[in-house]
Amino acid sequence: MTTERDNMLAGRPYRAGDPELVAMRRRAQLLLKEYNTTTLADGRQRRAILADLLGACGDEVAIRAPFYCDYGAHIRIGSGVFLNFGCVLLDVCPITIGDGTQIGPQVQIYAADHPRDPDQRRQGLELGQPVTIGRNVWIGGLAILLPGVTVGDGAIVGAGSVVTRDVPAGTTVAGNPARVIAPPPPQP
Repeated sequence: MTTERDNMLAGRPYRAGDPELVAMRRRAQLLLKEYNTTTLADGRQRRAILADLLGACGDEVAIRAPFYCDYGAHIRIGSGVFLNFGCVLLDVCPITIGDGTQIGPQVQIYAADHPRDPDQRRQGLELGQPVTIGRNVWIGGLAILLPGVTVGDGAIVGAGSVVTRDVPAGTTVAGNPARVIAPPPPQP
């Protein structure tokens, strides 16, 4: 039998009020509350909380508090990743962040979405799409990544940008909506 969580992770309409999903969010909120009261001096405690909260967390990951997410369990973070203060990751579908990526303050990554049909919204249905960020990406502060986007390896997203579509590897984008301002360098 398909659960609401199955539907959610598959990007199909689901009901967020499902008891399993509510319990998962409640658990994440408790872990985030604990994490967000720590300081840099609490490295071991932070690492343990992230290991409990996230679906995967590589080595040498630094996430500055406060940090916010819906579930945590659907977030996979590679090694050497840095998230600055106030990042929000709405992980109703998988969010994957590759090794060596640096994310500025108050960046928001939305895998969460809502149906375009007002009748579905009135019924309380939600949906989402995965967000994938490659290796060695740099995302400037206050950027927003919308559901379903992929940011390729080595790309740069300018501060304050709203990323509405995929960003090819090695490309620099900026603006609202984000547009290419520097294409990837030519391959030899």
